[in-house]
Amino acid sequence: MKKETFLAFVGFFLISLTTVVYAAVDEKDKTITISEQKADITGDGDLETILLKGVPYQDEKSFLKKIFIEVSASNGKNYTIPLESGVKASFQLVDLNHDGVKDVFASVQTGGSGGDVLTFLHSFKDFNHIDLTVPEPVEMESRFLKGYQAEIKIKETGKTYHFNLKNRKPYYKKLGLYYKGKLNEPTELMVHSYSIFKPVQLKDGKLGVKGVQRVAGIANGDTIANVESTWSYSNKKWKLLDVKVMEVEE
Repeated sequence: MKKETFLAFVGFFLISLTTVVYAAVDEKDKTITISEQKADITGDGDLETILLKGVPYQDEKSFLKKIFIEVSASNGKNYTIPLESGVKASFQLVDLNHDGVKDVFASVQTGGSGGDVLTFLHSFKDFNHIDLTVPEPVEMESRFLKGYQAEIKIKETGKTYHFNLKNRKPYYKKLGLYYKGKLNEPTELMVHSYSIFKPVQLKDGKLGVKGVQRVAGIANGDTIANVESTWSYSNKKWKLLDVKVMEVEE
């Protein structure tokens, strides 16, 4: 091998090695610890360490492209719970499946103010990791009606709710939704996922969860109603206890 060729090869190797080492260090530095708690979440009487961690974008520190929870159990086992990306994340320890041991309840806000919230629920009793999976948002059919009206029908209960939107008439006319009180074309409302989802105490003294879904008209800020649902975990599944539909006056 010629001397010039050998030196070029060595130089390329050193550059490649330096790049790999730098990338590894840079990637490690991105992980941040958002919060930490120590508690018994297995039921053995000893404490576990629960860490909520995130990896922010380099050029957008307010958004976390990766969010996850690490659990270091008292028996030496380690667990990782991957969450979704978002702008904020938090967790709390509550017994939502009523087995006498606290579960890990985590929330991730996917957008800014008014954005959807994704939640995660995991049990570790007896060192057995179970994803309890929070209830899906309430299913509903929604649509505008003639004469500046709208309706929402809750699938789970079969109840229908009507809304008088005549105070929004100038806005809807300007955007072409209505013409002389008639719909230009069939149009559904915008049903969002949970914007609030949190543990609450139920009438029987146990803990359940309550979620709030926002229903908007033809724009994200055109809120028509909030749908509030209350759930309880029983026999390894979620039971819908109550649904309230609250009109939002503009």
